[in-house]
Amino acid sequence: QVQLVESGGGLVQPGESLRLSCAASGFPFGAKWMYWVRQAPGKGLDWVSTINPGGGGTYYLDSVKGRFTISRDNAKNTLYLQMNSLKSEDTAVYYCALDSRGDARGQGTQVTVSS
Repeated sequence: QVQLVESGGGLVQPGESLRLSCAASGFPFGAKWMYWVRQAPGKGLDWVSTINPGGGGTYYLDSVKGRFTISRDNAKNTLYLQMNSLKSEDTAVYYCALDSRGDARGQGTQVTVSS
């Protein structure tokens, strides 16, 4: 069955960086568009970023452009999200997903940005 397992979250100060990983299994990872979505406290799921199967096409929420980088290693069935210059408003649970709405997503990893 489809499994998506996120890791790499934590508590950081504003301006710091984190790298999230998502280990995928149970489906042909290298053939799928992949997504990162997030859910801030008390809010709904928001799309953050998308990557095409080959990794050459990437798309970002305007508020994270220039700070976040999505990438993938199809040989390792792993999706990444490099997050730099983190802000308090990036605080959320981050999920990797098979769709932009996050209907098929993992269990999530908490990212907290606070001084």
